Amino acid sequence: MSTTTTRKEWKLAELAAEVGVSPRTVRYYVQRGLLPAPPFKGPDTVYGEDHLLRLKAIRALQAKFLPLDAIQVELARLSPEELKALVEADAAPLPPPAPAPAPSTPPVPTPVKHGSRDDASEAGVTSWRRWELAPGLELHLADTADEKSRALADRVRALIQESQER
Repeated sequence: MSTTTTRKEWKLAELAAEVGVSPRTVRYYVQRGLLPAPPFKGPDTVYGEDHLLRLKAIRALQAKFLPLDAIQVELARLSPEELKALVEADAAPLPPPAPAPAPSTPPVPTPVKHGSRDDASEAGVTSWRRWELAPGLELHLADTADEKSRALADRVRALIQESQER
C-alpha cells in the first residue's frame, strides 16, 4: 500500500526518502524557491502533500533534462492539477531500453556535407558540415562560420584523430 495516498504530513527525512532525494536537496529546493518553505522550522517541521507533489514534479522535469531555472518557471506556470498530471504521466512505465551497440573502433572523422551552398543561399538556409568524431560525438560547422571557428573545428578534429592513433 502506498503511503502517499494516506499520509498528509512528512518529516524532512521521510519526504526526501519518499521521492528519492536527500534531505539536503529538499532544503536546497526550498532555498532556491522550487519548494515553498515549510510552515514552521525546528525539530517538529513537517512537509505537506503540496511539497511531495512538487518534489515529484521536479523529478519528472529533471528526467526530461530541464535545468533547475526552467523547472522553476514550469512549477510557477502549472496549476496543481497540471502538476498531478505531470507526475502521473511520469509514473507510467517506460519501454525497455534498446540494447547497447557492441563496442567498435571509432571511425576516422570524415566530413558529411548537408545541402549545397547554392541551395542554401537561395532558400536563406545555412548549410553545415558534419564530422562524426567518435560514436555518439559529432562536430557541426556552418559553411558561413568565420575563420576562427573553422580553425577551432580543424584543431578539434586533429585532436580526436591523434587520440585515436595512440
